[in-house]
Amino acid sequence: MSSADDQKRAAGEAAAQLVEDGMVVGLGTGSTAAWFVKALAARGLKLTCVATSQATADLALSLGLTIAELGETRTIDLTVDGADEIGPGLSLIKGGGAALLREKLVWEASRRSVVIADAAKVVPILGKFALPIEVVAFGHKTIQARICDVLSEFDIGIAPRLRMKDGAPVRTDGGNLIYDAACGRIEEPAALAAALKSLTGVVEHGLFLDLADQALIGGDAGVTVLEP
Repeated sequence: MSSADDQKRAAGEAAAQLVEDGMVVGLGTGSTAAWFVKALAARGLKLTCVATSQATADLALSLGLTIAELGETRTIDLTVDGADEIGPGLSLIKGGGAALLREKLVWEASRRSVVIADAAKVVPILGKFALPIEVVAFGHKTIQARICDVLSEFDIGIAPRLRMKDGAPVRTDGGNLIYDAACGRIEEPAALAAALKSLTGVVEHGLFLDLADQALIGGDAGVTVLEP
């Protein structure tokens, strides 16, 4: 049985084969996306890349890839990124790497978006992985209370928790904070996404809906392609 890391690597390497010389490519964030970046650099193509986080930009630059800011290039031809959960219709939960805002901006600017993951990320319903919600730092406890009210409307009774690391709140590249909501099951992802986005102070959430065009899933038998 292949390990999760082997499956991530296989998915990342398969996605790198989708890239053609001269493309503008969006680079995702996280352990699976890192395998894609490494495989892409190894191909030696002439590319312009847009990174979804500083960590990804640093990795790409160290491997000789050219990085541009979002908006400095024409439309992104292809974005490849990982996911924390992949549900029906290629609905996704993303944001475990605290890059959800920049990831969504890059995904929405892309002609095509491909998600890559190991087999364990494919689930029958979203929600086991805690939903990341990015908020402004000012008044964030008040925003948390408003998020709780919205979650209760969807029968989610557990209050979201401020993400911490080394005793301090996690800060995104944009200086925002992350609250993680342990939803359990998200029965109505589109409705929940709209309700969260309507809250003042919520910058973005980790529900990526109707954005993925294809998924490459690494498994014991190789890489499987999923369509919406």
